[in-house]
Amino acid sequence: MSEPRAGRLLDRPAHAPPPAPSGPPGPAVLDLSGLRHRTRAPGPRVLRGPLELYLAHVGVQDRRTLLDARELLDTEERARARAFRHDRDRDAYVVAHAALRDVLSALLGVRAEALPLAREPCAGCGGPHGRPVLRTPGVHFSLSHSGDLVLVALAPAPVGVDVEGLATARAVLGAQSALHPAEADELARLPAHERPAAFTRAWVRKEAYLKGLGTGLVRDPALDYVGTGPLPALQAPGWSMRDVPVPAGYAAAVALRTP
Repeated sequence: MSEPRAGRLLDRPAHAPPPAPSGPPGPAVLDLSGLRHRTRAPGPRVLRGPLELYLAHVGVQDRRTLLDARELLDTEERARARAFRHDRDRDAYVVAHAALRDVLSALLGVRAEALPLAREPCAGCGGPHGRPVLRTPGVHFSLSHSGDLVLVALAPAPVGVDVEGLATARAVLGAQSALHPAEADELARLPAHERPAAFTRAWVRKEAYLKGLGTGLVRDPALDYVGTGPLPALQAPGWSMRDVPVPAGYAAAVALRTP
């Protein structure tokens, strides 16, 4: 049930980051404890505005919560979870997909394990393994996880969200081809110690936009200028973008289709 990804180019931090710094309001933090007691969904309800964002921390989940989270997954998701070689990666996948099901369940009033999920055709080959969508009209979602963080976006229009751990200097050097020429010029003018953060800002913006479009890397990320500076600079008609406040050591962004 994973969405098209623009690649795992960035190295991920090994440990849980410190709390988020003060600043603009961030996503609502999910409490996934007690999943086994949520036998009835509290919804349905209407979306609270044009965008809802939720954050979950993988490292704070106890073993009972992880076991309960795995019970929410469907057969395909459980198979994908089992395929991970490292416990940390497996736990992140389980928490991410359980978190998504939890917020969709509360929105739609449907049990988390019985959500009406389907898949769009693959943007690359047309096969039946594209990004997951709801059969319910009027609700779109996007999911991302990296290291200790999971980020979920809900909206009434196509939406894409991405969170990544800050890139290493080596990762930046190896991913220059993903940048728009103007972004590459911006990065080259920065001091070396500022480039990883600037590159990561640009990368999460690109991933968010590509996921909102539903293309993933079928569309070359170097085609779209999103900027490496403090504010996004996407100039795509019908789309808005903003950075999402997340804990130190990470960057995140969300792209939303606008009327």
